[in-house]
Amino acid sequence: MLLSRGGMWTLAGQGWWRGLGLAAQVTRDASRGLPWPPCARTRGAAGESWSLGRLYSSAERKERIDMSRFPVENIRNFSIIAHVDHGKSTLADRLLELTGTIDKTKNNKQVLDKLQVERERGITVKAQTASLFYNHEGKQYLLNLIDTPGHVDFSYEVSRSLSACQGVLLVVDANEGIQAQTVANFFLAFEAQLSVIPVINKIDLKNADPERVEKQIEKVFDIPSDECIKISAKLGTNVESVLQAVIERIPPPKVHRKNPLRALVFDSTFDQYRGVIASVALFDGVVSKGDKIVSAHTQKTYEVNEVGVLNPNEQPAHTLYAGQVGYLIAGMKDVTEAQIGDTLYLHKQPVEPLPGFKSAKPMVFAGMYPVDQSEYNNLKSAIEKLTLNDSSVTVHRDSSLALGAGWRLGFLGLLHMEVFNQRLEQEYNASVILTTPTVPYKAVLSSAKLIKEYREKEITIINPAQFPDKSSVTEYLEPVVLGTIITPDEYTGKIMMLCQARRAVQKNMMFIDQNRVMLKYLLPLNEIVVDFYDSLKSLSSGYASFDYEDAGYQTTELVKMDILLNGNPVEELITIVHKDKAHTVGKAICERLKDSLPRQLFEIAIQAAIGSKIIARETVKAYRKNVLAKCYGGDITRKMKLLKRQAEGKKKLRKVGNVEVPKDAFIKVLKAQSDK
Repeated sequence: MLLSRGGMWTLAGQGWWRGLGLAAQVTRDASRGLPWPPCARTRGAAGESWSLGRLYSSAERKERIDMSRFPVENIRNFSIIAHVDHGKSTLADRLLELTGTIDKTKNNKQVLDKLQVERERGITVKAQTASLFYNHEGKQYLLNLIDTPGHVDFSYEVSRSLSACQGVLLVVDANEGIQAQTVANFFLAFEAQLSVIPVINKIDLKNADPERVEKQIEKVFDIPSDECIKISAKLGTNVESVLQAVIERIPPPKVHRKNPLRALVFDSTFDQYRGVIASVALFDGVVSKGDKIVSAHTQKTYEVNEVGVLNPNEQPAHTLYAGQVGYLIAGMKDVTEAQIGDTLYLHKQPVEPLPGFKSAKPMVFAGMYPVDQSEYNNLKSAIEKLTLNDSSVTVHRDSSLALGAGWRLGFLGLLHMEVFNQRLEQEYNASVILTTPTVPYKAVLSSAKLIKEYREKEITIINPAQFPDKSSVTEYLEPVVLGTIITPDEYTGKIMMLCQARRAVQKNMMFIDQNRVMLKYLLPLNEIVVDFYDSLKSLSSGYASFDYEDAGYQTTELVKMDILLNGNPVEELITIVHKDKAHTVGKAICERLKDSLPRQLFEIAIQAAIGSKIIARETVKAYRKNVLAKCYGGDITRKMKLLKRQAEGKKKLRKVGNVEVPKDAFIKVLKAQSDK
């Protein structure tokens, strides 16, 4: 007997399986790749009964949604932006629960953060999209939410996400107040002319002061304090009013469904079975399964295999309409075919391409090589697939005498580099060697021969090994950034000293309330790329926040510093430094190498040299057998003879012995500079 009780199907009796013919149903569902609900066997007064999960839930059937029931005026596209750790992903979880997109459970933490690296570090690295269906005053609304990263290294993800939105939720921590990335993200949204809804989060904390934060928002962003919504995303307090504000304050997209299709690709991922899955925002027209579409970038034609929305998992639809945000699979098998910022249009209906995105400007360059050269092709494929998902990484072929063939990759910052490396290991099982990160310098050439060779007078140097000699250069240029530091005023003096030690020039200082200061500095990028953020956090007990933006190049005095091991230069450790800092940096690198290089049977001399001048030296002592152990007393000449023979052996070994730098020594040398 089949009984329905509270939406659950209960099958009573012993011969239920054959009697109801459900085996055929299981087989059909299994062949379609649907998970069979788990059974719970219970014993009651009426004998045994079997309780199964709902046989036909909508997620299992993957019904195609009819998106035509959402007219343009009932669509809202918005992003959540904030400083790192102010509660963006937690707010996204509550919004998903409120709209019934996911079930309410205690396990809902970082639902949209799907990468392993995001869950381990507790940060958002990749912007994630989810479509929410919400009833408000008798109308069904489609809310397209994009959860964005908060760290300065991933601001490119934020700017890309904003292109598909008409408004933003600016989340500010009621305890911390406005921080550097809050300011940077606000201006990204302001420049894109989006509606900004300020949300003050974490009002449940003991030290929360929402009134102070309201005043800060009014002073810094000129947004009236009565527009702020006070919530606790963790407890779900007042989150409903955020959804109402999204509907009331954010305008619907300005689009035309009767015009030919124009869709912007703002993100993409690679699936090894289905090819490229492109996240698209439709600005005009409609797109359905079976349509023939053309990429404006490659001019290649594809047939659409599937369209749908992310809810937050893929939910196929019959058609996507202008104003909606969703995904599209069109059989793109090559990772180079889905360019982020590309415009898609219908075959034989060409349109003016959308402006796309400013390409991300790499701030940090590092060499990447396979641990074993036989893994080169596997690593190449992994890097191609990962750069499709993270388009802000630039890739150039490179080779090294010591490490073989590899690549020189450009990243947006040091955290971006670490995350990229971690994703390679976790998602593609690739083990790599990373060389010391550098920043892109420029040199103005004076030698006519070099100008003819490079075909330009000003060259960009991303590999320190290619740094031209001073004799053939008029001047060197280094990249500078405009940094914003927000800190409690008691740490101002320490932070100013730190900035001066990093060759920074103060541009502005402003009190944003009674005890918080906003400092603006012009900083050389080379000085902040490795450990500036760590030093700033430790000086200010973790209260200061830092953000920067590109500010061009300035003239400077640079030198190329070689690191020698027993007189042989190590190409991967060549560093470009400012003349005044050469001795300090050289000594620090030598000390770090001394700690991380394994001892050998011969002595290793670690030297930092500028040209032929040695500016720092450390020595790794040799392992030494006690050759005098067998001498019990006896004449001193016997002992001297044994010691002399040992010294000659060590000298000979030193000539023929090779010093191999372990792969993790590069990162050790780099990270440990912070405590110099």
